[in-house]
Amino acid sequence: MMSETNRISVPPELTNILLEFTVNVLIERPSDIVNYAVNYFTKLHTERQQNGSKKTAFQDDAETSEDDDILDEEPPKLPSSFIRRKSVFAEHYDPEEDDDDDNDKVVYPKSDEQRKQLAEAVKNILLFRSLEQEQVQEVLDAMFERKVQTGDVIIRQGDDGDYFYVIQSGTYNIYVNTDQENEKFVGKYENSGSFGELALMYNQPRAATIKAASEGSLWAMSRQVFRKIVLKGAFKKRKEYETLLEGVPMLQSLNSFEIMNLCDALMPKSYNDGDIIIKQGEEGDGMYFVENGIVRIVMTNESGEEKELLKLSKGQYFGELALVTHKPRAASAYAVGTVKLAFLDVLAFERLLGPCMNIMKRNIEEYDEQLIKIFGSKANISDLR
Repeated sequence: MMSETNRISVPPELTNILLEFTVNVLIERPSDIVNYAVNYFTKLHTERQQNGSKKTAFQDDAETSEDDDILDEEPPKLPSSFIRRKSVFAEHYDPEEDDDDDNDKVVYPKSDEQRKQLAEAVKNILLFRSLEQEQVQEVLDAMFERKVQTGDVIIRQGDDGDYFYVIQSGTYNIYVNTDQENEKFVGKYENSGSFGELALMYNQPRAATIKAASEGSLWAMSRQVFRKIVLKGAFKKRKEYETLLEGVPMLQSLNSFEIMNLCDALMPKSYNDGDIIIKQGEEGDGMYFVENGIVRIVMTNESGEEKELLKLSKGQYFGELALVTHKPRAASAYAVGTVKLAFLDVLAFERLLGPCMNIMKRNIEEYDEQLIKIFGSKANISDLR
C-alpha cells in the first residue's frame, strides 16, 4: 500500500490561481500576454499581502484540447485506450465572433432522476456557479452518458483532451508518470466527483491518467460545447456586469482591472415576488447589486414595529453594511416582482473592495441619519447595529 506522503498532487491553491488567470486570458485576449501576466500576478500578490487571504473565482481539475464535432452525431463509444490525435493547442475561441446563440444546441435525453443527479453534481463545480439557470439547463442538456468497463482508460497523461466528465457511478483511479515511476497511483474517485474541466480551457496536455477500476457510468461534455456555453456565457455576463457597475458611484475609484476582477467574482441570483433575500439579524455572507427588478428594504425595531426604509432598483446595492461593521444584518430585503441580482460573497468583498471601504463607512452615517428620521431616535435603533 502506498503511503500518503509518497503521493504526488497539484496544490489546490496553484490550480485555482492558474485557472482563474487562464479564464481572464481567454476572455480578455491581451496582445502582450507576458506583460499582462506580470501585471496580473503582481496585483494578486499585492492583494494577498494586504488582505492576508487567497480567494479565486474558479477551482477543480486539469487538462486540454479540441473536441470532435458531436453536434449532429450520436456520441461515440468510449474507447478502452485514448487514441492520440493531432495537437490542437493553437486553437483559438473568440466569444465575440461566436454569434450562434440558438442553432446547434445539443440535447441528449435524460430521465428526471438522471437530470436531478446530474444537476446536484454540477452545482458543486465552481466553474458552473456563475451560470444563469438557463445556461445550467444547457449544460445538463449537452452532457451525454458513457458506460465504462473495468480497465477502460478515460484520459491518458500527455494526450490532448476532448471531454469534461462528471461521475455518475464507479471507481476511477488516478495515475501520474514521474521520472522515477510510470503510472504512479496518486488517488481515486468513488461514485462522485468530476474531472477534465481544465482540459477545456488550458492549452496543455492531460496532466494525469484516469482508469476505470470498476464498471461505471460517466456524464461527458465536449470541449466545443463547453466553450460555447461556459466561456461564452462568462464573457457575456462580464460585459453585462461591466455595464451595470459603471453606474455605481461607489465603484468609480476602481480601475479597469479591479472592475474586471469584480465582474468575474459576481454570481447571478434570481428571486420571485415576496422572496426574502437577506434577513435582519442574520450574519452577512455577502452584498448584492440589483441587476433587474425592485428590492424592498425593511427594518423591525426592538418593539416589533416594521417599517420600510427604501426601495432599490437597477444599479443600486445593499448588504454591504454587515460586511463593513462585522455585525448581523441590520435590515431585511424582499423581492418585489421578479428580481435578478449580482452577488458578491464576503471573501471576494474583502479582497476586491478595499479601495471602496472608506466610502462605505461614510455611508453608515447616512444610514443612521435615515433611521433616526424613521424610528425617532438613535437610541431606538442602537440594538439593531
